[in-house]
Amino acid sequence: MGAAPAGRLWLARHGQTAYNHEGRFQGWLPVPLDDTGRGQARELAEVALRLAPAALVTSNIARAQETAAIVAERVGLTPVVDERFAETDAGDWTDRSFADVMAETPDEFARFAALDMTWGFPGGETFVQQRERVLEGLADWRAREIPGNVVIVCHGNVIRLVTGEVGEATPGRPGNGSIVGL
Repeated sequence: MGAAPAGRLWLARHGQTAYNHEGRFQGWLPVPLDDTGRGQARELAEVALRLAPAALVTSNIARAQETAAIVAERVGLTPVVDERFAETDAGDWTDRSFADVMAETPDEFARFAALDMTWGFPGGETFVQQRERVLEGLADWRAREIPGNVVIVCHGNVIRLVTGEVGEATPGRPGNGSIVGL
């Protein structure tokens, strides 16, 4: 008798934070969900319940962990923290507004927005570095051959980098609380 077939990986973006609402770079800051974000996390939990996940994984960043905790309560799983699914380290742009960065360095902001793989946050991480760690994490979770779906609560750029990897030319930023199957 062969091994049970592995399930599908699902990438879920955390719920909204005040920084998302205000258009600010949060990077690795421990920014909590706002009321809208907690509602989005509850809606995500209902979607995840229909997927009947066998495993729930979360980034090590607070907003993803808070979202995962809400999902976990609904699906009856304990989230496994995997720092490879963290958002990009925004370096010197952390805590700054999009508008301020656009006004100061419009060309750099455009490269960020376009997910230019040759670009990196000043004093932070490059998209290439982030993509390498995310793809390593995905390969690891696929190799586990978990017999069922795996929901990974992560971040906008994580999803953009992965969907760009599988063929989407310039992926847009997924909405807070959305989920994408791989």
